[in-house]
Formats: sequence, structure tokens, C-alpha cells
Amino acid sequence: MTQAERIELLNRVADRINERFDEFLEAECKDTGKPYSMASQIDIPRGAANFKAFSEMLANQPTEAFKTDTPDNLGALNVGHRRPKGVIAVIAPWNLPLLLMTFKVGPALACGNTVVVKPSEETPATATLLAEVMNECGVPKGVYNVVHGFGPGSAGEFLTTNKDVNAITFTGESRTGQAIMQAAAVGLRDISMELGGKNPGIVFADCDLEKAVEGTMRSAFANCGQVCLGTERLYVERPIFAEFVERLKARVAALKIGRPEDESVDFGPLVSQEHKKKVLSYYRLAVDEGATVVIGGGVPDMGEALNDGAWIEPTIWTDLPDDARVIREEIFGPCCHIRPFDSEDEVIALANDTDYGLAAAIWTENSSRALRVAEQIESGIVWVNSWFLRDLRTAFGGSKTSGIGREGGTYSLEFYTEHKNICIKL
Repeated sequence: MTQAERIELLNRVADRINERFDEFLEAECKDTGKPYSMASQIDIPRGAANFKAFSEMLANQPTEAFKTDTPDNLGALNVGHRRPKGVIAVIAPWNLPLLLMTFKVGPALACGNTVVVKPSEETPATATLLAEVMNECGVPKGVYNVVHGFGPGSAGEFLTTNKDVNAITFTGESRTGQAIMQAAAVGLRDISMELGGKNPGIVFADCDLEKAVEGTMRSAFANCGQVCLGTERLYVERPIFAEFVERLKARVAALKIGRPEDESVDFGPLVSQEHKKKVLSYYRLAVDEGATVVIGGGVPDMGEALNDGAWIEPTIWTDLPDDARVIREEIFGPCCHIRPFDSEDEVIALANDTDYGLAAAIWTENSSRALRVAEQIESGIVWVNSWFLRDLRTAFGGSKTSGIGREGGTYSLEFYTEHKNICIKL
């Protein structure tokens, strides 16, 4: 199949996802518990857009060519050639299943590879629906494949240790990433991993306070806090600390918790009862470590009809020591700790005092300060006066234990192809 044919085919896949939008929406929300209002604006549109965006990038990717001098003065021509890597194992997470899966599948297929997708056992539906779409659009059999199962001792381990898999791309917990890295070492397979985060938000006194509060509401509590890029550590300059805490508390108190299909709902349940137990264990630990609970910290009463769900209260803490486990370990729930700071140097040191390096957000009206601080933050992406703004042409990934490699834009095209130089003597 030619590149042009692949691009046309993947554009059809994107169009078909949009045609079956309501089916994908229902499947995603039933699997994850996220509000329809969120999935309809983010998850499903981005799931389709990933195919179109990477197809367009590939179509506009220039061919590398260099003229080289030779002793006989006739020269040589060096031409870059890319070929597909082969079989790509795509291991997708449960928090943004379709969006993050297609962020990998889109460029992998555009580059001519075949994929074997293992969705999370918690959220299998949209990967299966996508297989139906692939078939409807005429994608050849064996190009897009789905296997369901667990990780260790099951489908995940089989995929990562299988010698016929040429590369592995994974989004998930850092601990799982370490196990995959060990498996990938057999045969020296290429890996790309976007892992956990304990992301800082930095709020300077010169910020637009209303925008900072609203942005932090999204970064800390969107998707019930189940976003790898979410803010769990907040540092607020001391002159506005008390006001910021009160404003954020008021916004959290106004969140509407309820059934995902209710379009007026801001906040659904966690993905599972197992994850609820994990997050609640951190809520209890925070109190044991000396936290002041500003709001939340428990389980809401949803009434007899709904109380069996994985509901949890959005939570804000203050007054924890910097070495508290709640400050240092990824929780992946709707919670954040807020601490005051007094200087740029102090807050940069606090923000970087973590094993993770995925994302950060800075809120200030001083553009010089924003750039100065952003350059010193040890993370793969830093947002200024925003959060979750993504251009698919840019690099995405983390440093430290938050990942290996980058995807997005040409970085994805690099990962999913083998580059060969062909030198032609003239």
C-alpha cells in the first residue's frame, strides 16, 4: 500500500469515528465513568483527530537529501529513506483510552506498521469499536489487532516479551514501565513510554487570580483527577495564598457530582472500586501525616441508588511537610496540596524536588518570569497561564521517571520508522 493510500484510508477511519460518535461516546463513558460532557469535547474528537493530524504530518514530511563532495569532484548524493519498523505493541491506559491509544495507533499505521493493541482491562470497549471501524473502512486484516487481558502473566507480558514485536509504546504507571523496559531489553526492542507524574502548579502573586483558579480547577480535578498531566502539588506565592485557597475551595464546593450521562455533571466516579481504595488510602494517609483538610477527604453520599459506585470527594489539603508521602507519590485522584512560597528560587527547587518530570503549570502575568521559570522546571511540558493545551506537532513525553522518548509531530514519525541513509556515488 502506498503512502497516499494509507493516508486516504486513515482519513476514512477518522471520518467513520465521527459518524459513530455517539457509540464511541457511550462506550468510553460507561467504561471510565467520566462525564459525557468531557468525553464529547475531548476524548472522542481527539481520538478521530489523531488519525487526520498524523496523516497530514506524514504527507508533508520532507525527504532528506545532501550533496557530498568527493575526491574526483563528481560528488555523491545522500538520500534519507524511512521504512516501517514492523509490529508495534501499543499498551494503552484506562484514563483516556481512545485518545491515548489513537495517539500511538495513528502515526504507527500512517508510517506503514501493523499494531497489536492491548487496552486496559478496565476500559476495553473503544479499542474493540475501533476494530469494527477499521474493518468497515477497508483496513487490511492483520494491520490493526486487539488483544484483551491483564498485564503480568497475561496479554501484556506476552506482548512485551514476544520476539516478533519490533517496538513497544506504553502509557501508564512508572512501575509498570520499568517492567516493560526489562522485557524490551531482550532483543533490544525500541520503547517509548509516557509514565507517571507528580506535577507542580506555580501561582505567582501577579497572576490573573480568576484564571489561575479556573485553570487549577481543571488541572487538579478534570476526569476525577485521573490525568497523568494533572496538578497534585500547588505552590502559591504567600501574598495571595489565603485568598487562592478560599477561592479554590469555593469552586470545588460548587462541583456537581453525578451520573456521567447527565450533561450538567462536572464530576463522575473513579474508574473502579480498586482505584477508589487506593485514592482513599492516600486521603487517610494525608491526615496521618498532618494535613489540614480544606475540603473533601471522604466519600459523598450519592443516595441509595448510586452509593455502590466508585464515588469520591474532590479534596484539597494544606500544611503537609515537603517530605510527606502524599507530596511525593502519585495519587491519580481528585486531590491537591497547596503550599505557600516566598521566592522564585524557592519554588523552582520545590517544583523540581520529585522523582517525576512530566508536566508543570505556571500562572503569572510577567512573561519574562514565565519563560525564566519554565526553562528551569525539569519536566517534558510546561504550560503558562493554561493547562492541557496540545499541538500534535510538538514533542510530548516526560523526564526522570516520567518516561523515555518523545512522541508527537516528527518525534512520532521518527519512533515508528527505521531511518536508512542511501549514499549514491555520482
